[in-house]
Amino acid sequence: MASIFSCVVRSTSTAGISAWRTNLSSVNRMIHKSPVTKANRVPCGCRRNLSTESPKLPQMPPEPGEGKSPVTWKSVGITLGLGGVFLAGMVYWKSIKDAAIEKEKVKTIGKASLGGEWELVDSTGKVRTDKDFHGQWILLYFGFTHCPDVCPEELEKIVEAVDLIDERKDIPNLQPIFITVDPERDTPKAVAEYIAEFSPKLIGMTGSVAQIEKVTRAFRVFFSAGPKDDDNDYIVDHSIITYLVGPDGYFVNYYGQNKKAHEIANDVRVQMAKFKM
Repeated sequence: MASIFSCVVRSTSTAGISAWRTNLSSVNRMIHKSPVTKANRVPCGCRRNLSTESPKLPQMPPEPGEGKSPVTWKSVGITLGLGGVFLAGMVYWKSIKDAAIEKEKVKTIGKASLGGEWELVDSTGKVRTDKDFHGQWILLYFGFTHCPDVCPEELEKIVEAVDLIDERKDIPNLQPIFITVDPERDTPKAVAEYIAEFSPKLIGMTGSVAQIEKVTRAFRVFFSAGPKDDDNDYIVDHSIITYLVGPDGYFVNYYGQNKKAHEIANDVRVQMAKFKM
């Protein structure tokens, strides 16, 4: 009886296990063969979204003017225009300031080094001072009437330069003045006869020894009388320089013996154009 029961149990157990294995194999085949669809997928509330893309946020409408650059061609043009006006104003005022400084510098040099007040006698015997010629442009030359060659050559050159200036109607006339460095012999009459040989425009000046010394010292003119010969004649060594004096009475420029008439005239025109009272 016991053997029969054990056979039955063994048989039943073996049969059950075999049937269970058969059913498991069938289930596996169904799982692998059936596609996963919405119909057979088991819903799960804990399923994670495995996508790597970030969620898209709703876009806001742009603000008025947003996306436009604040710098435009119009604003650039206005900025450059204002900058140009400002720069031009600075240059203009700087030029005025520099001109004023330069004028004061020239005046200071004229007062300290060249020129100044003087009083002389002209070829008619009239007393003249530097103030009589204020408002005029002057070419001033120092010499003497017994000069054999240098003085006549320089005076002819000065007269030619004056004529070149006077031909121009758009600029002031130029007054030539001859001042002797030999007051002992150059009387007003002698000076009058001498300057008549060159031009009626030329004004001749003489004076006492003290007056001549003062004016030559003011313009730093060197002169020295040489020894007298048997006829009581002598030569006076002196500076060969022509001075340009402006309408305000101050020294402006000077010209040496090597300057030609047209060069003097050209520079005088330049100085006249630059001059401001």
